[in-house]
Amino acid sequence: MRRDRLTFAMMLGIPLIQLTLFGYAINSDPRHLPAAVLLADQGQQGRTVLHAMKNSTYFDFVREVKTEGEGHDLLARGQVQFVINIPQNFSRDLLRGDRPALLVEADATDPAATGNALGSLGPMFDAALQNDLKGTLESLAPTSGPIDLRIHALYNPEVVTQYNIVPGLMGVILTMTMVMITGLAITRERERGTMENLLSMPTRPSEVLIGKIVPYILVGYIQVSVILVAAHFLFHVPMQGSILLLLLVALVFIVANLAMGITFSIDVSLQLWQIALFALIVLTIGIKRYRQTLD
Repeated sequence: MRRDRLTFAMMLGIPLIQLTLFGYAINSDPRHLPAAVLLADQGQQGRTVLHAMKNSTYFDFVREVKTEGEGHDLLARGQVQFVINIPQNFSRDLLRGDRPALLVEADATDPAATGNALGSLGPMFDAALQNDLKGTLESLAPTSGPIDLRIHALYNPEVVTQYNIVPGLMGVILTMTMVMITGLAITRERERGTMENLLSMPTRPSEVLIGKIVPYILVGYIQVSVILVAAHFLFHVPMQGSILLLLLVALVFIVANLAMGITFSIDVSLQLWQIALFALIVLTIGIKRYRQTLD
């Protein structure tokens, strides 16, 4: 082990990389989630509710929409994760004791990202309105709450985690396998000396690279097909939209990962390449999780 410094570095370096990246990246309680508000009421209680949501740090109001259709469009495009609809005469109905409805529409494609934020709304509103419902209005704050909170979970109303995990695994699996098998294949040929034989043949280097990439593109499409079939028949993930468009976009993703694998295998030994590859995969997954928790 003292002589093999690379292996010794892997034993110490890989746990440290995992500990650092996953320790900072994985967050089961994401905050500062983008939200839009449809504010049809200008009363004091409506503003109290909005300020309570802002102060909770779960919601960052980035847009104020004028119509429900505009809010649905923002949710469909993924620009916001919540649309808060405070109806007209909300404050008046609240003071009259009518328990006005407050609608929260949430993008539930990732239940882990929105679950805690939605779960905090009821106690948050009750606590925020305690300062407003005092004195003669104290009777309007019963145990169940003065607001009829209605939550609509869009795109995943049953909050099934497979609907989010299984499609996301397509990108993870393709990234790991495409980069790894291409890089290892070319590195192995360089170690055996067969790459020099290929380059000495009457073919252009670009033709050699294309010949190396095309078979793995087919392998990538086989993986995509297996994932789609398993997602549909085993996990019952609903599929909407164009499958052909998905396959076309997958081609760009597969080629990009294959090119990354070839790039890493150009001028490194097998052991050093494995270290760099593992660190890259860990870094990619860590950054992806970190962006999910922030976005």
